[in-house]
Amino acid sequence: MSKVSSTASRTDRNAAPALRLDNLYCERDDRVLFSGLSADIYCGDTVQIVGPNGAGKTSLIGLITGTGILDEGEIHWQGKPARGYHFYSNLLYLGHAPGVNISLTPLENLRWYFGLNGVKSENGSGILSDGKLLEALATVGLEDYDDVQCAHMSAGQQRRVALARLYLSQAPLWILDEPYTAIDTAGVAALEARFQEHVQSGGIIILTSHQSPKLNPLKMIDLANYQDSEFGKAETTLEAGADE
Repeated sequence: MSKVSSTASRTDRNAAPALRLDNLYCERDDRVLFSGLSADIYCGDTVQIVGPNGAGKTSLIGLITGTGILDEGEIHWQGKPARGYHFYSNLLYLGHAPGVNISLTPLENLRWYFGLNGVKSENGSGILSDGKLLEALATVGLEDYDDVQCAHMSAGQQRRVALARLYLSQAPLWILDEPYTAIDTAGVAALEARFQEHVQSGGIIILTSHQSPKLNPLKMIDLANYQDSEFGKAETTLEAGADE
């Protein structure tokens, strides 16, 4: 399993990992992207998947979230196979695309998303109120856009609609593919503050990004470092990222 620097993490390495990737193998179009990829990820971890274009970053996210087909290997969440309600009720996944319905308003998108996922209010009394949804939209700078059809919004504004879920979700595991896309500097700073809150409360973040998040500690799965050019194999290690 993965090596993790004990000085780089505040989590208890004597505890069982929340998420375990065991000997994953991925092949696309007759090309091996990685194999032998194993990593233990603990509560409170932030993990960045890095590598050049085509290395398999999005493919690895697809394997973890179940949107891709696992050729070989196993993925476990809290000691059980990562599938079904046991896993997906604990997962918030934001893909590279905003994932919003452009025919709906931001408020309608959040109503639909959280209603579909059965997310309750904090006291468990019912579905999240419009007040809570509007508060999240205001947090991401969309307080004046709640009733504007998303089709009339910019790519950055549509991205903010998706990111508003981060301020409402109760899921401990966040998997985010390029979350900084179309977000300005102020938005990135606000997003990283939210990330820090999540991991400090014991949550987990796994993300891809062309820029290194200013989060400490930050660990990496670097696909490029562990690919064997001759045999097309990879031996992947979870390692502490450099402090910024």
